[in-house]
Amino acid sequence: MDVEQVLPELREPMKRTQASAPRWLVRAAVRVMPVPKSDAVAVTKARAGSVRLRVYTPRGARSGAGMLWIHGGGLLFGDAKQDESLCLSTAERLGMVIVSANYRVAPEHPFPAAHDDVRQAWTWFVDHAARLGVDADRIAIGGESAGGGLAAGLVQRIHDDGGAQPRAQWLFAPMLDDRVAARRELDALDHFVWNNAANREGWSGYLGGEPGAESVPAYASPGRRTELTGLPPAFLTWTDIELFAEEDAAYADALHRAGVPVATDIVTGAVHGFENWGKDTPVAQALIERAQYWLGRALAEHA
Repeated sequence: MDVEQVLPELREPMKRTQASAPRWLVRAAVRVMPVPKSDAVAVTKARAGSVRLRVYTPRGARSGAGMLWIHGGGLLFGDAKQDESLCLSTAERLGMVIVSANYRVAPEHPFPAAHDDVRQAWTWFVDHAARLGVDADRIAIGGESAGGGLAAGLVQRIHDDGGAQPRAQWLFAPMLDDRVAARRELDALDHFVWNNAANREGWSGYLGGEPGAESVPAYASPGRRTELTGLPPAFLTWTDIELFAEEDAAYADALHRAGVPVATDIVTGAVHGFENWGKDTPVAQALIERAQYWLGRALAEHA
């Protein structure tokens, strides 16, 4: 792709995301990365069985709302700590408790490991909602990239299982459909930050085989699901020049056709994950403000 397509404010921070590194090194770097601090939000650790959680609790006024957040990492790496800034600012601005889940990653742990882990985190949050000062009927599920895909699949499973349901889904450039990874013609585009070769590695590890098969297990590739009626309102954002643009737009359209309220936010000239690695840029800050505004309204007590 041509770097001239990218907003000037993102070009410099994008360079720091382009260097390739072995998977083990990326995993190690994420685990030891420094995290920002906040006087307004307390950060504690918890466990849902074997699943490690980070819990963000506002020290000031509380809204009674909550969110389960799921980090990205291509299904191959990542840690809840990488989204510390987003979780801190969202917890503080909206007065909400956020539980951020770590999960097992591929290829060592293929589907349904990550999916089952985030399902366990959801159950833990609902069971502990009263203790955390959260209304169990006002909890959203959100995620970025691979975490957005896991969030979408989790929302589908919870709908099918019954019981307490999420009030909303908050999806940032979700990785939704393995069939995209099977399209070899997309390799030539070499998308910035996350290209189709990386996408194929992630999906192959997660599915335990080549992506694009005739069928995959339920909830593994949420973009394939055709029955979406009854799912909670959704906020979906993606960029116009990223690999996931087509599949995200398709999922948003499918939700809309199923009668699900959908808000979309397509950022022109941005690159996949910019709201994370480019969080200090004006375009990223503006997106987060818009997304948080939507989430606050979706989780309002009388929404």
